[in-house]
Amino acid sequence: MVTATDLLRVEDLGISFTTMGGPIHAVRNASLRVLPGKVTALVGESGSGKSVTSQAVMGILPNTANVRGRILFSDPATPGKTVDLLEMPVDGEEIRAIRGSRIAKIFQEPMTSLSPLHTIGNQIGEVLAIHTDLPKAERRARTEEMLGLVGFKNPKRAHDMYSFELSGGLRQRAMIAMALICRPALLVADEPTTALDVTIQAQILQLLRELQQKLNMAMLLITHDLGVVANVADEVVVMYHGEVMEAGTVEDIFRNPSHPYLKGLMAAVPHFDMKPGERLKALREIPINVEHLLGRKKEVAPKGDVLLEVRDLSKSFVTRSSGWFGKSEPPVKAVDGVSFDIKRGECLGLVGESGCGKTTVSKILMRALTPDSGSVIYHGANGPIDVLKAEGDDLRTLRTKIQMVFQDPVSSLSPRMTIENVLSEPLEIHNRGDAKQRSEKVKSLMEAIGLDKRFLKRYPHSFSGGQRQRIGIARAIALGPDLVVCDEPVSALDVSVQAQILNLLKDLQKNLGLTYLFISHNLAVVDYMADRIAVMYAGRIVELAPREVLMRKPVHPYTRALLAAVPFPDLNRPLDFGEIRATSVLEKGWAPQFRADEQDSLSPADLGDGHFVLARRNVDARELRP
Repeated sequence: MVTATDLLRVEDLGISFTTMGGPIHAVRNASLRVLPGKVTALVGESGSGKSVTSQAVMGILPNTANVRGRILFSDPATPGKTVDLLEMPVDGEEIRAIRGSRIAKIFQEPMTSLSPLHTIGNQIGEVLAIHTDLPKAERRARTEEMLGLVGFKNPKRAHDMYSFELSGGLRQRAMIAMALICRPALLVADEPTTALDVTIQAQILQLLRELQQKLNMAMLLITHDLGVVANVADEVVVMYHGEVMEAGTVEDIFRNPSHPYLKGLMAAVPHFDMKPGERLKALREIPINVEHLLGRKKEVAPKGDVLLEVRDLSKSFVTRSSGWFGKSEPPVKAVDGVSFDIKRGECLGLVGESGCGKTTVSKILMRALTPDSGSVIYHGANGPIDVLKAEGDDLRTLRTKIQMVFQDPVSSLSPRMTIENVLSEPLEIHNRGDAKQRSEKVKSLMEAIGLDKRFLKRYPHSFSGGQRQRIGIARAIALGPDLVVCDEPVSALDVSVQAQILNLLKDLQKNLGLTYLFISHNLAVVDYMADRIAVMYAGRIVELAPREVLMRKPVHPYTRALLAAVPFPDLNRPLDFGEIRATSVLEKGWAPQFRADEQDSLSPADLGDGHFVLARRNVDARELRP
């Protein structure tokens, strides 16, 4: 029975999918509610049934779904009337009048949700064209107004831009504008900040909260980030294997969690208060075995020696203002004089927002990009090698000694190759052993990452995201590298799977003597993994220090802003949205000693104990200490 206070009420929802092997039960007897003007967070791992539940609310389940139960919606626009969304024909006029207008959805991945062939304004205006009778000029005016409302500085220009011209954060804002253009009563937000940087995520969360209050809108927030939940939600529903494990107010859930699954989720989240040597408590530990891994180092090389020396890297890209033959804009400096060392056996964390140059640096190290200037020297067992000029045998050595784990475990594995082919390919390319030896090595790699050898004949699509990422890690260590570049290896994973992968990387580092360059925008993850941390902003490293120093006593204002934007899964440590400035205006608020002028340029100032900060040349280092 729906109450007068419920905007949406899901009762005994059951969703199953018909397959050749029998029905798969995705949701079992799930019940939840969303109150008017409030945020209900739906929390759980991948495969728990969160997104399927949201699809049922929107009426966009595939034809193979079998649904039972009730989804009751009480639209404030029609007081006293309650409708069951499941009783409406899937493509009927009733559900189409509600979908997109009264109930709207923000999808998880804005790049695949937005059409690359249509402008942003065209796609947002299409929603108005479907649900209203407004003339074209009025639709454009409304669209530009909404683009301004979600944070676009120049709405008129943004209206005529394409999705591929926008950053991840701006694409997500465009998706929010499309969802809110008809002023819906309920917004379903499916992982709206998963792939975003902490500062952009904080801005999106602040934006959603402000718009929710301004439009008196309710929100069903689907996420696995408990930090986001603690800062945004009013009520929380925890799902596991299609069932609701626990539900209640955000106060009850965080202060008095009762279900073991919820307690396990909270223990799997990396946080800044972890003690040295403390491990994340994954819900399901991976049993790894590196004893039989061929190529395992008999004696781990001593720590402390410099393995990779990077000096004054610079890289610029030329963009065009519009069209194929448009006037060229001035080159954009993606990397601007970056220097650092990676010591053997350590993990150097590289953090910063999207567009700061992190991935460009990693591509230069892997020789996927050629820098405009600078040098990269690899100090191997047989002497130094110039990474940027290496040819012949030196280049083949580098290809085996420096490997990469990619951000997206789906697109980085070929869908046409079995896992056996994926793992044996690098061994074949570099002529390692005969067919029998390679087969044994592949089985050893599977043991090392905690996967069953029986899975070798399977294809990537039959594995979960976490398992695919483990396969990517196995491929990276197949040739016995010295340095592994990890480019956002856990950003697309749930917290429980993330804990598995991070623990696996730590175990492999310890057992195989690996060295990591760990690139991430998640500071809590970097705090758990790294020995030293370098912070990048606008193509430059603005601060570099040992982990405990940088996290406890940050000096540069950008580092402090990054730390302020991290959402904690703790009700006693809420985000201070007032402290989080937009990136575009961040630099204007910095103290003068961190800003260059015509008389004084910036250079790294040594604060002692391996702590460096980018500041004016003539400033005394003692003035920079907090």
